[in-house]
Amino acid sequence: MSDFSQLVDDRPAEGIFRVHPDVYSDPQVFEFEQRYVFERTWMFLGLESQIAHPHDYLLAWIGRLPVLISHGADGVRRAFLNVCRHKGTLLCRLESGNRKFHVCPYHGWAYDSAGRIADVKDQASGAYSAGFAREDHNLVPLGAFASYKGLMFGSVSAEVPPLAEFLGELRFFLDLAMEQGPQGMEFVPGRVGFTYRGNWKAQLDNSSDAYHLTSTHVSFMEVQRRRADLVSGNQEARQFDWKRRFEQQGGAFTFKNGHNAIWLNQSESSKRPIFSRIDEVRERLGPLKAEWMLRLRNLTVFPSMQIADSTSLLIRTFRPVAVDETEMRYYCLAPIGEAPEVRQWRLRQFEDFFNVSGFATPDDTTMYEDMAVGLRARQIDAVQGYYRGMADCVQGADEMARTAGVTPVSSVQGQFDLQAETWGHALYREWSRLMASGAEAERAAGTAGAR
Repeated sequence: MSDFSQLVDDRPAEGIFRVHPDVYSDPQVFEFEQRYVFERTWMFLGLESQIAHPHDYLLAWIGRLPVLISHGADGVRRAFLNVCRHKGTLLCRLESGNRKFHVCPYHGWAYDSAGRIADVKDQASGAYSAGFAREDHNLVPLGAFASYKGLMFGSVSAEVPPLAEFLGELRFFLDLAMEQGPQGMEFVPGRVGFTYRGNWKAQLDNSSDAYHLTSTHVSFMEVQRRRADLVSGNQEARQFDWKRRFEQQGGAFTFKNGHNAIWLNQSESSKRPIFSRIDEVRERLGPLKAEWMLRLRNLTVFPSMQIADSTSLLIRTFRPVAVDETEMRYYCLAPIGEAPEVRQWRLRQFEDFFNVSGFATPDDTTMYEDMAVGLRARQIDAVQGYYRGMADCVQGADEMARTAGVTPVSSVQGQFDLQAETWGHALYREWSRLMASGAEAERAAGTAGAR
């Protein structure tokens, strides 16, 4: 397949936004988006605080490509393909650690923490040719590598815009997560990891989808009601007043390059870990950011990184393994130096909702797998899940965006039960743009359909 123009039916003047099921289920689409979505844009790799010291390293992925991020002895962080130059073997297997040298387990070639070849095993006795001596034996660096507020990003392609330009107006919402502690932010030790039998874009959508909450997470809503009524003995993981959710205002913004953010006012900000340090935040960052930090917020950095600050602050990544298999990772994000009692509270909130044994994650992943089954039906010609809120959506900034000082591509807001779906327009417009660009590049090169 080389023509993807019919997969997203985007006609704003007619009030139409539909996505073809092949976007989620066609193996050819999946293979193409690995090259032209995941390998042609910026991808989140990890936190600078994960590799804070010389020789610290961290493994990550860009789509299906393995990546090694290393803190060199010179204090510079660099990112490489995690691939030995000798036979293309995976160089490093352990997810993180501290090593001056990385030694390939296959033939023993060694590289230093700056990615330079340190030793070709038994080179002196190998009768290597002069041509071998002219080869570059160092690790292959990523095309681009940069950080924003402690968030590390990389791209296989060097032909990407500067990271700040790519993130654009979404940076305000990233700041709300990454500036919560005066010493910076860190992952609480440990993480959640699992796979589900479904397409990666099911998760891409879900984090911004308020519409599913009251139907998919019925058990969680009931538990919250029981806690609020003091029927449950677990008061530590109380979130906020779900019974009053329909009285609360919420909305969604879309941004350039496929990003989005949703927000919700809520009446019980004291139930959130950030409340314990809100006076310090207000003094350090000002009243605007403090006010926004007390709102519930989810954001997506296209294509595969999300920050949720609702029941607990987290970073979520998802990696496409196959058209119907996705690897998920969840990390609890917290201020460095946080008080132990607040850290404990934060963890209880994280486990309650997001853990693999929590109230939300099993519900959601079941829905993703059900989607994968349902979209095998060839009689379904479109997914109609991006219409809510279109009649109230405005181009540019609404009042809430203006209070934040940002100018999104579009804005929508209303009572909670609006539960807008217009956030999806940014995701699939950028997906369509990258896919079309890739198809055009292959046509120009005469390689369309060759792979």
